[in-house]
Amino acid sequence: MFLVLTFSTAVGLFAAPLEGGYALAPKTSASPEEKIAAFREARLRVLSAAAKYEKTPYRYGGIDRKGLDCSGLVYLSFKDALGVSVPRNTTGLFAWAEKISNEKLLPGDLLFFKTDNTGKISHIAIYVGHGRFIHSASEGPVTGVMYSGLDERYWSRAYAGAGRALPEADISYLPFPAIAGASVGGDSSANSVAAGGLDTGASGWGAVHPAGDPPAGESSGEKKSHLLLGVAIAPTWQAFLKGGELVRGFASQLRLGAETHTFGKPMIFGLELRPEYDGGLGVFRLPITFSWGPSDKFLIFAGPVFSFGNAVISTGDGDRHYSGGTSWLGAVGISAAPFLFKIAGGELAPYFETAWQSYFSDNPDKNANADFSAGFRFSTGIRYTWKL
Repeated sequence: MFLVLTFSTAVGLFAAPLEGGYALAPKTSASPEEKIAAFREARLRVLSAAAKYEKTPYRYGGIDRKGLDCSGLVYLSFKDALGVSVPRNTTGLFAWAEKISNEKLLPGDLLFFKTDNTGKISHIAIYVGHGRFIHSASEGPVTGVMYSGLDERYWSRAYAGAGRALPEADISYLPFPAIAGASVGGDSSANSVAAGGLDTGASGWGAVHPAGDPPAGESSGEKKSHLLLGVAIAPTWQAFLKGGELVRGFASQLRLGAETHTFGKPMIFGLELRPEYDGGLGVFRLPITFSWGPSDKFLIFAGPVFSFGNAVISTGDGDRHYSGGTSWLGAVGISAAPFLFKIAGGELAPYFETAWQSYFSDNPDKNANADFSAGFRFSTGIRYTWKL
């Protein structure tokens, strides 16, 4: 019975994806003390490797000093520190790591976040202790590799759990942040650095933490509101009106908006000036719309319209006249952009829009196709947005 308990305890202590298989891994014949010392060394090297990339710019798919994304930072830190290749993307890292509770968090463990509306793990960081972590942020007032805190509102709400790559080893005596190149193997001077500085209080973010505070002036990376400026152009397509050209006119857009995380979830609010030419009706329109949506991928808009010209649709039965184009609620519609591409400091997005225009038939007879076409707009085009 004693042997069974001893074996179970050893497995529980050292179980993690990287218990072995790398240059610094302890031998299977090593004593528990030697194994813990080796795992301490490995954790410190990972933290030191990550710290060297602080202020590296964010770049999606990046894996060098020119730019790193969040999983790229984790991949490169383990590669530099231990010479091992961990999964390259966030989903793979989440599936690979041993899941642990917050109370068991130690410096060198991994943190996972849900930062979008998909409900899936979308961001990863390396825990450095004292409720703080190092990561590569893609949005916010400051982006790139930085230190942030789990007590920040955005990150506390997005936090989804923790994982372990290296077996458990207490490195709580280390100063914050980890010192590049330091060794933990029996270094009594390192043990004395933080003597008396341990935080073992019930903060909820691990039983032990490195002493000290983040560097002065460090940016948290918490997402805040920022300004949006945009332009767009799109051809307008013929709707249900028979005959005529395929392209009915054009719709353009000058946009001023804001992205905010004030209510926890991201929201987009905007004001758009939309010069349009409707060749089907023979009018020039100037909608001024207000928009709202959970992201730039889907927006609802509505607002007043000024219509210039006599609205007339030519049909096989003659001309049909319409009124009411100038209205306080002259345009209501939706805009969708399924794909966003980061280009030259902004986002380029193919998009489509459907909108209802407030034109009413002045004709005694009915023509459902013409009347519907007068009020319906469908367009597809390109939109470019700067985030300031």
